[in-house]
Amino acid sequence: MSNKVTIIGAGSVGSTIAYTMVVNSIASEIVLIDINQNKAIGEAMDIRQGVPYCSPASIISGSYADAKDSNVVILTSGVARKPGQSRLELAQTNVNITKTIIPEITKYAPDAIYIIVSNPIDILTYQFHKYSGLPANHIIGSGTSLDTSRLRTGLSEAFDISQQNVHAYVFGEHGDSAFVPWSLTNIAGVHIDEYVNSLPEERRTKVDYDAIEEYTRKSGGKIIANKGATFYAIAISVCHICKCLFSGADTALTVSTMMNGEYGIDDVCLSVLSIVGRDGIECKLNVPLTDDEVVKLRHSADCLKEVIRNLEF
Repeated sequence: MSNKVTIIGAGSVGSTIAYTMVVNSIASEIVLIDINQNKAIGEAMDIRQGVPYCSPASIISGSYADAKDSNVVILTSGVARKPGQSRLELAQTNVNITKTIIPEITKYAPDAIYIIVSNPIDILTYQFHKYSGLPANHIIGSGTSLDTSRLRTGLSEAFDISQQNVHAYVFGEHGDSAFVPWSLTNIAGVHIDEYVNSLPEERRTKVDYDAIEEYTRKSGGKIIANKGATFYAIAISVCHICKCLFSGADTALTVSTMMNGEYGIDDVCLSVLSIVGRDGIECKLNVPLTDDEVVKLRHSADCLKEVIRNLEF
C-alpha cells in the first residue's frame, strides 16, 4: 500500500522529517512544499539521491495540487523561534501564515490526517479544528510527544537505564505550562518511587524530580541558544506518530487534541494520552490523575485560552 506524505515547509524541521522518513522506510511517496520553491527543490533532490541505499521511495518538490491522495499532511511552515523567544510569542504571525495554507491544502487533500508541528502547536491545532472543516480525529498536534521523549531521556540518564524501560509522559501545553504527571511514571514496569526503593544501595540515586521537569521544559530553549534551532528530535517524534498511523497498531501517545470536557476542560487543544491508529485519533484515555495534576492540567488549558482570546483567526 502506498503511504503518501506531504510536508508543508522545507526548512530544517520539514526537510529533516523527510530525510528521517526515507532512511526509516516510513513513506513511499513524499511531497515537499515551500513558499521558497528553490529550497524545496534542493532538499528533495538531496534526499532523493540517497534513496538508492534505502527502501524505494519517491520524493519530490511540488505544489498544493501534488498533495492529492496524501495519507498524511505535516505542517511545519511558519516563523521559527528565536533565542529567548517563547513559542506563544510566535502565535499571531504563524496563525496568519496558517490561515492562508488551510484552504489551499484541504482543497487537494481533504481525506488526509493532518499533523501540526509548527509552533505554537496547540494554538495552530485549535485553528485547524475551528477553520479547516476536517474531521476532528484527522487533526493531530505533535503536542508534547517531543517533551515526553525529552523527559524519558532525562530519566534514563538519571537512572542509567535504557530509555525503552522508561514510561513517562508530559501533559498540557507544548510550552512553559507543561507538566509531568509523576503518578503515571514507571520504570521497568513499576512506579518510579518503587523502582528507586527496589535498587541495591550502590545503584540507588536520589533524583530531583523538579530538576528533571525543568530539564524537560527548558531543553528546547537551551538547544536553540546553542545551535540556533531544534529539528532532529522533533523529526524523530513526528516520524514515530506517522509509523503509528501507518502500522494500524493502536498506540498511546501524548499528542495535542481538542478537549471536550475531559478533566473539566473544553474548547482548547493540549496533550493528554490519546490512542492513535490508522484513522487518526481513535479515542482519548481518561487516565487517573491526582487532584494536583488535574489542577496543573487546567492551568495549562487556561494559559492557552488566554492566548487564544488575544488572537485574530
